Amino acid sequence: MSDIDTIPLLALIRDQGFVDELQLEEVAHEHKQSGKSVMELMDSQGLMDPDTVLQIIANQIGAEVLQLSDVKITPELIQRIPAESATMYQCLPVGDNDGILQVAMADPLNPAVADELGFIVGGEIQLVVANPEEVKSLIDQHYGDGGAPKGGGGGISELLTELEDYGKSDDDDDDEVAMDISDMEDIANETPIIRFVNLVLSQAVQDRASDIHFEPFEDEFKIRYRVDGALYEMAPPPKNLATPVTSRLKIMSNLNISERRVPQDGRISVQIAGRPIDLRVSTLPTQFGESVVLRVLDRAAVNLEMADLGLPKHILNAAMEAIHQPNGIFIATGPTGCGKTTTLYSCLKHVNSIEKKLLTVEDPVEYDLDGIMQVPVKESIGMTFMAALRSFLRQDPDIIMVGEMRDLETAQIGIQASLTGHLVMTTLHTNDASGAITRLVDMGSEPFLVSSTLLAVLAQRLVRTVCKDCRTPFEPTDHQLELLNLSPNDLGEKTFYYGRGCGKCNDTGYLGRKGIFELLSVTEAIQTQINERAPTAVLKHKAIEEGMVTLREDGLRGIFSGETTIDEVVKYT
Repeated sequence: MSDIDTIPLLALIRDQGFVDELQLEEVAHEHKQSGKSVMELMDSQGLMDPDTVLQIIANQIGAEVLQLSDVKITPELIQRIPAESATMYQCLPVGDNDGILQVAMADPLNPAVADELGFIVGGEIQLVVANPEEVKSLIDQHYGDGGAPKGGGGGISELLTELEDYGKSDDDDDDEVAMDISDMEDIANETPIIRFVNLVLSQAVQDRASDIHFEPFEDEFKIRYRVDGALYEMAPPPKNLATPVTSRLKIMSNLNISERRVPQDGRISVQIAGRPIDLRVSTLPTQFGESVVLRVLDRAAVNLEMADLGLPKHILNAAMEAIHQPNGIFIATGPTGCGKTTTLYSCLKHVNSIEKKLLTVEDPVEYDLDGIMQVPVKESIGMTFMAALRSFLRQDPDIIMVGEMRDLETAQIGIQASLTGHLVMTTLHTNDASGAITRLVDMGSEPFLVSSTLLAVLAQRLVRTVCKDCRTPFEPTDHQLELLNLSPNDLGEKTFYYGRGCGKCNDTGYLGRKGIFELLSVTEAIQTQINERAPTAVLKHKAIEEGMVTLREDGLRGIFSGETTIDEVVKYT
C-alpha cells in the first residue's frame, strides 16, 4: 500500500487523474513528515488551488461548497451539536435547511463520522464542504477546548447532572438488575450515554492519557486516566452508569455484551479531533461488575524514528550495529509500560526494506507497520508465540520479532532461528540488561547457545520530565545525594530542578516522559561469563568494566541536564 492510499483526499485526486501520482507521493510523504495539511501542500507546490480541491470533494460526496465567511453561526445552531461531539469529530453546524442540520466537517470524506453524527444529533444531517482550517478555527472559537459551547451549557458537569438518575430501575436500585441483551443494547445506544463515552475518550486523548480505567465498586463508579505513568481520577460519574457505559464500550469494540462472566479483548478505532486513535479494550469480571481498561494507541503521538527515541549516542550506535547483523538475538527488557515495544517497532522500521522479509508475532498487535507481516497471538485457538514462531521458519523471513519470550520452548525456537541465519528481536521482563541473560539461562536455555546467539540487551525505563513552564532550581539534601551515591564534591556547578506545578502540567510539576537506557553488548568476555553460568551481579560488573553505562548513571544524565528529578530516577532505578 502506498502512502497515497492511506490519505483519502489524495487517493480521490489520483483516481480522478488530476495530478501525476509521483507528485502526489511527494505530497503524501511531506504531509506525514511535517503534519501540514494536504490542501496547504498542494497549493504551495502549485499542483492545485484550495477552491479546486474543495470542489472535487463536494462533487465526490454530492454536496455544495460553502464560504464560511458568508455564514452567520448563531448560538441556537451551536447548541444543536454537543461540544464534545463537535471537538471529537471536528464538525461545525452552519445552517438549517427545512429542519435538516447542515454541517461542515474538517474531514468530509469519512462517511462513518457522518453516520455517527446523525445518530448523536437525533436526526438527518446534510454535509457541506468548507475549508478545513476555517472549520477547525470556528470550532475552537465557538466551543473552546472541548468543554461547554461558549455562551451555553453542555460540558461534562452538566452531562453528569443530566445522567444522575439515568438507567436506574424503578423496581430495584441494584445496577445489576436483570436485563436482556436488547435492553442493554438500547440503553448503550441512547444519545446521553454515547455523548458521555465520547467526552471521556476525547478528554483522555486531549490530556495525553496512555490508559483509561473504568472501575465499578460497591458504592461508586470510578474513571481514571494514566498520564505520564501516573493515575489521575476524573469527576466520578453516578454508579448507575457502570453497566450502560461498559455496554457502550463493548458494542464499540464488537464484544459480546451479554457475556459478563469471562474476560474479553477487543479494539476500537475512532477519529478524535481529526486524528485516528486506536483503543485496545480489555474487560475483566469483578465482584461489582465488569472493569474495562482502554489502552490508547495514538498514531500521531508515536514517533518510530530511532534517532528520536532519546538514546544516548553511544547506545544508539551500538544498537544500530546489533540490528544490522545478519543473524543473532537482540533483546529489549524492562517492566510493563516502559516502551519496549515502541523501541522494537522503531528498530523494525529502521531495518525494513524491499530486500528483507519481516515477520512479527505480538500479543496483541499494537500498531500496523507498512511492509511487515504482523501476526496476533490467539491462545484460545492454539496460536501461541511458540506455534507462530515455528510457522515463521517456513515463511522464509530475514528478521523476526517475537513480542515476548515467555517460556523455554519459545526461547529455544528463537535461538534456533538465530542459528539458522535469522535476526530475532524480542522482549523480556527483567530489572536490568544483565538480568535478561540469567533469565534465559534460568528458563533452561543452554548457556553456550545463549552466548553464541545473543548480540545485545537494551534495558530501559520511562521517567517523567520536569515541566518547563514551572521548572525551579533547588539544593538537594544530603539524603537525596546519598540515594544517588553522590557527595557534595561531585556536584561542581551542576543545578538540580523540580516542577512547582502549574496549569499546563495540572499542578503535577511534570509534563511528558523520556527514556533512560543501558545497553549490554555481548563481548568475548561476557560470552565467557555466560558459559560459566555467572550470576546477574557478576555479569553486570563485567559489563560495567567493558564500558556499559547503567540505568542509574543514564538517569543522572537526565537530572544534570534539568530534564528529570532525583525522585523519578531513584523510583525507577
